[in-house]
Amino acid sequence: MRSRIISVAALGTVAALGLAGCSSGGGDTDDGTNAEGETLDVWIMESGNPDAATAFFDEVGAAFKEQTGADLNVEYIAWSGGQEYFTTAIAGGETPDVAEVGTTWALPFAEAGALMPLQDRIDEAGLGDGLVEGLAETARVDGELYGMPWYAGIRSLVYRADIFQELGLEAPTDWDSFLATAQAIKAAHPEMAAFAVPGAAEFPFYPWIWGNDAEIATQDGDEWVSELDSPEAIEAVEFYTGLQTEHGLSTAGAADWTEVDVRDAFTNGELAMAIMPNQYPGLILQDNPDMEGKIDAAPIPAKDGGVAGSFMGGSHLSMFNTAENQDLAWEFIELMTTGEFAQQWAEESGFFPGEQGALDAFLNSEDPIVSAYATQLQEGARVVPNTPQWGAVQAEAVVTTALRSILVGEATVEDAMTKAAEEMTATLNAG
Repeated sequence: MRSRIISVAALGTVAALGLAGCSSGGGDTDDGTNAEGETLDVWIMESGNPDAATAFFDEVGAAFKEQTGADLNVEYIAWSGGQEYFTTAIAGGETPDVAEVGTTWALPFAEAGALMPLQDRIDEAGLGDGLVEGLAETARVDGELYGMPWYAGIRSLVYRADIFQELGLEAPTDWDSFLATAQAIKAAHPEMAAFAVPGAAEFPFYPWIWGNDAEIATQDGDEWVSELDSPEAIEAVEFYTGLQTEHGLSTAGAADWTEVDVRDAFTNGELAMAIMPNQYPGLILQDNPDMEGKIDAAPIPAKDGGVAGSFMGGSHLSMFNTAENQDLAWEFIELMTTGEFAQQWAEESGFFPGEQGALDAFLNSEDPIVSAYATQLQEGARVVPNTPQWGAVQAEAVVTTALRSILVGEATVEDAMTKAAEEMTATLNAG
């Protein structure tokens, strides 16, 4: 998740939510930890808008100081190479007190013994039953939480509302209606791609796997087995890649597209439908204000109806074992992940809060884009295989290599996915 502080106001949600702006969150000065003269070291991942992030954490620091007497020292870490940066710090015992930890990082950091368990503190604060479960699951090891869910992001179907209105189309609700919708757009607007099938992007691909009741990989005891060569997965890949190879609904150049390329094509008016992360609509409007009123979103349809699974990314706030004042560290975590600061961060970042009560406001948003993404998160949040070896699978580009080989005609779906499944299984069990 690279881009952060993108104003949700661009999507018209601030007024709809009626959220308070600046606040000290849920804590009370009289009840807070007395840590006068202490400093809490915190690492936060860099945002797409560093000035806005700095202003936000200046505000948090002032509230934290008032509540606890302690100073807040925030260091911003680049996402590029971020996991390696943390790994080096863990090996050298030079970790912060608290840090933002991506959903795919929590497990390896916890298994390395670097993170403190938070389940008891979460339960004592009465927060255990109020978390967005899919996000919490990515920080859970043997029933113990090693991170407090902070924010979540997900991908949904984004489409040109003006073209849908022109052609009398509704958001597709299953694969048949999806194909028919894309074909209608192609017939009426041959100058643009009806739907993007990007070969260098794995996350827009997974909803088709999950939407056909298939899995990326499953675990049997200590062994992982990729399911990308299952009949259900093969059928899903045939449908997804066939949108281009059989029906010509994407564009040949998309075989090399990343998600950023997809966003650029949509921004430039070259694309009618795409699967995009929730921060992209705001970025599109920011880069092309003429798109105002021309964008809408809907949950990604499963094959036979309902909401398909979609990868849920995001971050936790985790306490490292180097934290000398763990009560102070927890007080910061609670301040950030509950109450008005959690809402404010979601409002400013374009992501969703990790607390169910705060998410409910987004589900009920009057902005259809926001409510569509929130529904996708609520009903279709899925995660990649929860193993430290998943990073190696991504580094080897197992999935995208297979996708590209199909899209450019180098391999059949069955051959490409059989090879991908073999490589993924070997890599998942190599640790």
